[in-house]
Amino acid sequence: VYVSIFMGAFGTARKTWITFQNVAILLLISLALTPAFRMRFWNIGGEGQFIMGAICASAAAHKLGPVLPQPLVVLVMALCGILGGGLYGLIVALLKVRYNTNETLLTLMLNYIALYMIKFLREGPWRDPTSTAFPQIAMFGDNARLDNVFGVHAGWILALVLVALVFVYTRYTKHG
Repeated sequence: VYVSIFMGAFGTARKTWITFQNVAILLLISLALTPAFRMRFWNIGGEGQFIMGAICASAAAHKLGPVLPQPLVVLVMALCGILGGGLYGLIVALLKVRYNTNETLLTLMLNYIALYMIKFLREGPWRDPTSTAFPQIAMFGDNARLDNVFGVHAGWILALVLVALVFVYTRYTKHG
């Protein structure tokens, strides 16, 4: 069983790439949720907030990718992603403050809304006209992607820098 699990994750170069891509996403989500858990705020909606941030970043990439230079596009995508995910989390905070709702259940339920938003966009306004068998979202150009640095995707370098920053923040600051 363990050999099958290992081969399923690392059996080919493609499977290894997908595994590392998923690890990077989960790592970034966990880093974003770390301060909330340290404050005893049980936000289990990191996936939904990540999805809404990704939707906002993708919208920026589709609209601005062909017109702006690559560094500016990536910066605007990052800002849109932060804003989109943050505003999605703000819904929970406002309902908690105003109506004393349970943040655990609310963040969990909002994950499903975000997933259905992707389904709507994939099958509707963002559908790739060239997809035939299964609907998919149209890819945005290389101008809206991070480059490799010394053979390593820049997203991984950013994730590892963020790990160090969150560690220092939680370990050595008053707020952490």
